[in-house]
Amino acid sequence: MPPQPPRANTTARPRRSYDQYCAAARGLDAVGDRWTLLIVRELLAGPRRYTDLHADLPGVSTDVLASRLKDMEQQGLSTRRKLPPPAAAYVYELTGRGRELLPVLQALAAWGAPALAERRPTDAVRAHWLALPLLGSLAALDVEGVLEVRLDEGVFHVRTGAGGEGYGEGEAPEEPDARVALDAVTCAAVARGELTLGEGVRDGRIELTGEGVLAKTLRET
Repeated sequence: MPPQPPRANTTARPRRSYDQYCAAARGLDAVGDRWTLLIVRELLAGPRRYTDLHADLPGVSTDVLASRLKDMEQQGLSTRRKLPPPAAAYVYELTGRGRELLPVLQALAAWGAPALAERRPTDAVRAHWLALPLLGSLAALDVEGVLEVRLDEGVFHVRTGAGGEGYGEGEAPEEPDARVALDAVTCAAVARGELTLGEGVRDGRIELTGEGVLAKTLRET
């Protein structure tokens, strides 16, 4: 039997609400708790098992993670389903309502990107954490395609173009239009707008492969 997430503490908790007739306050009622938006960040990369979520959210306790996932289900932001055999594992995934938080997290990542100028010794890092700020730097390209990004810490892919913005952990499920290989520091510099992918290629800091429109556009930035 696959491992099950711990039960969330069912002890009655005070109702958490700002009790304000304000759209921002209502939004924070749903996602303002510590860790909730970071769980959304993980699930935007695709369905995840509880153990995978816990591994990619260093610092969160099992009780808090279980509690936040339960709250997100109650808010209609995520669902839990069982994968068909032979996997027989449960995964969490975002609902349509939950996926609508992508631009919220993109805006937050754009605002926080300047703080990535220096990586602290205590900072954990996962490759796909850099997808959100990178998406922002690619938004102005107005080119549809799939870009696969390889860092020392792992691989993720991003989708660009009208209506197609999003990202996923791991290699692209289909043949990507372009591939880049770079380190996390360089990727953060691109996300902050200090360096374009094309400049990184010309400086030898980024390796870019691909012959399609997206690859050509990236080389010319």
